[in-house]
Amino acid sequence: MYSFNQQAHPYPTTRNATFANNGMVATSQPLAAQAGLDILKKGGNAVDAAIATAACLTVVEPTSNGIGGDAFALVWMKGELHGLNGSGRSPRTISIDSVKEAGHEKMPKYGWTPVTVPGAPGAWAELSEKFGKLSLTEVLQPAIDYATEGFPLSQTLSNFWKKGYDTFKTNLTDDVFTNWFETFAPKGRAPKAGEIWSSLDHAETLRSIAETNAKSFYHGELAEKIVNFSSANGGYLSEEDLAEYKAEWVKPIKVDYRGYDVWEIPPNGQGIVALQALNILKGFKFSDRDSVDTYHKQFEAIKLAFADGHQHVTEESHMRYTTANILSDEYGELRRKLIGDEALVPEAGEPSLSGTVYLATADDEGNMVSFIQSNYMGFGSGLVVPGTGIALQNRGYDFSMDPEHVNALKGGKKTFHTIIPGFLSKDDQPVGPFGVMGGYMQPQAHVQVVMNTIDFGLNPQAALDAPRWKWVKDKTIEVEHRFPHHLAQSLTEKGHNVRIELEPNSFGRGQIIWRDPESGVLVGGTESRTDGAVAAW
Repeated sequence: MYSFNQQAHPYPTTRNATFANNGMVATSQPLAAQAGLDILKKGGNAVDAAIATAACLTVVEPTSNGIGGDAFALVWMKGELHGLNGSGRSPRTISIDSVKEAGHEKMPKYGWTPVTVPGAPGAWAELSEKFGKLSLTEVLQPAIDYATEGFPLSQTLSNFWKKGYDTFKTNLTDDVFTNWFETFAPKGRAPKAGEIWSSLDHAETLRSIAETNAKSFYHGELAEKIVNFSSANGGYLSEEDLAEYKAEWVKPIKVDYRGYDVWEIPPNGQGIVALQALNILKGFKFSDRDSVDTYHKQFEAIKLAFADGHQHVTEESHMRYTTANILSDEYGELRRKLIGDEALVPEAGEPSLSGTVYLATADDEGNMVSFIQSNYMGFGSGLVVPGTGIALQNRGYDFSMDPEHVNALKGGKKTFHTIIPGFLSKDDQPVGPFGVMGGYMQPQAHVQVVMNTIDFGLNPQAALDAPRWKWVKDKTIEVEHRFPHHLAQSLTEKGHNVRIELEPNSFGRGQIIWRDPESGVLVGGTESRTDGAVAAW
């Protein structure tokens, strides 16, 4: 079983792992983590705490997620792992031809065209109804309070907010984006660190979601406001698109990695990329984390997995190859044989046929939740529905405009999705939830965190703090400035184009909670690259 007798790493760290036995919440914003812990103390379970934290994050970290985004969850409840896919479909009436007729040769980033049905409110309601102990009204109250009374921005959050504002100020000049600026830049600029920001519209929307179990969002007054905004501005989203939405319970997928089961949500999510990379890497032996051989094989494995992911993965019903095909030991061996001594430009194989927030919670009953939520690309589409505070996601940007591509744009389809929660178990017992947000960094960071834990014996905080790397394209790898420079130099000699990236947040932001199966003691780690916090009891 997992042991707490694990080590810190030799690199500088800002904190130690956190221990507790009654409950724990780990996420990227201290106010949201504390809100989740307060719900635990009121008698809520890990699911209630996860919903409360997620709702709070739409208020206190709107630079990364919102009510108008998607969500996914892995829930360990009473000895069983459950998966929830809270991603939305494209509007029924959208098509490649209609987008091209509107003057776009590729999917635009902003405006109504990339907007898909928001899944997060439905995911909250589904989780609450199936597993929650408290009412959704009580669970969403902390978020409502923060939206009503306001909260002071942290330095990190204000930096993200300013970057988003500067981007939108330059690119979003049409009147349809006015509501975004009125909501998130009420003084004609991004709020600064220490300034109080609030949104009464956001509070009223959360209250409506809470009182109706999210029905108002898909069938009632909120749905009407969303659809009216869409129809008035040439959007594709309709009343039927919202009314048909329901978060889907799915069977999690896994690979066995050195006796541990590593779990992800099945496609349309990119968790399969992390699992395929681990399935390739499990055929090697690694004795030292910081060695040229270890990094080289990690780079090559993630490149091969991404090549397959981008070529073969979308909503499962549209995939040529099944998850079982892609994660089979036989295919893993075929891909492993491609890894030699030199860096390669990755190409997809042919298997045999047969801006995001992350949080982790745990309670004193052994229940645990791995939860992730996003609007995509920071603030999303740049659209805020008038009178609601709802910032809409732009998840449809990832659709391909090539009709022959597996992820081709179609009406009523779920796109290849970047946000992925992870979970680790061993011998049918939970070790715990983990995740690292950050676009296409996510499966790469999942691989690094899992290997830091299993192969190299690092505790949760150390596993997160260790220097990270990121494959960008072809043979290009970005590494943190703390990455050992002599190893970077040696890796270039293997053909890798290694670049030092000084922006720490380009390497994702993660959280981990592990549980000792005998004592029930929890140990958590949180992201040192941002305002990460572990609230423990």
